Amino acid sequence: MKRQIPGLHLNQRGVENKLEGLFLVRVDRASYRWHPQKPFVELRFVILEPKSFESRLFSGRLYCTERALWKLNSFLRDFGYNAQLLKDDQVDEKALRNLRGVVRTSCTTLSRRSYQNLDAFAPEADWEALECTSLAPSDGQGGSDGL
Repeated sequence: MKRQIPGLHLNQRGVENKLEGLFLVRVDRASYRWHPQKPFVELRFVILEPKSFESRLFSGRLYCTERALWKLNSFLRDFGYNAQLLKDDQVDEKALRNLRGVVRTSCTTLSRRSYQNLDAFAPEADWEALECTSLAPSDGQGGSDGL
C-alpha cells in the first residue's frame, strides 16, 4: 500500500530548508532547558509575515548564561513580556506563549547539523518600517548591529 505524505521530500539531505531574514512571529511554545554549562530557553515560533512564509514553524535557543542574558532580556522587552516578572528575574513559560515581535534569523552549520540563530529582535509595532527597509536596495556600505 502506498501513502501520500506531503512535504516528505523536503527533509531529504541536501534540500535546504533554512530560514534567514526578518520575520514577524508569534511564540508558539517555550521551555526552559537545564544544562550544566549552558542552560537555555528553547522557543518555537510561528511566522506571521511575510505571507510567503506564513504558518511555518522554526525553533531557536536563547542561552541563560551570565554572558548571554543581555540577549534574553532584549527578546523579553521587545516581545512585550510582563514587566513585573522581568523585574523579579522570572521567566514564566506560559506567559511567553503568544507574545509577538520581529526576529532576524540566520543559519549556522556545525558538525553537519544546522542551527537556527536568533540574531536580533524588535517590537511588533516596528514590523512595517523594518520590512520596508529590508526590501530597500543596499547602498553597498556596512550595516548596523541592530535590526
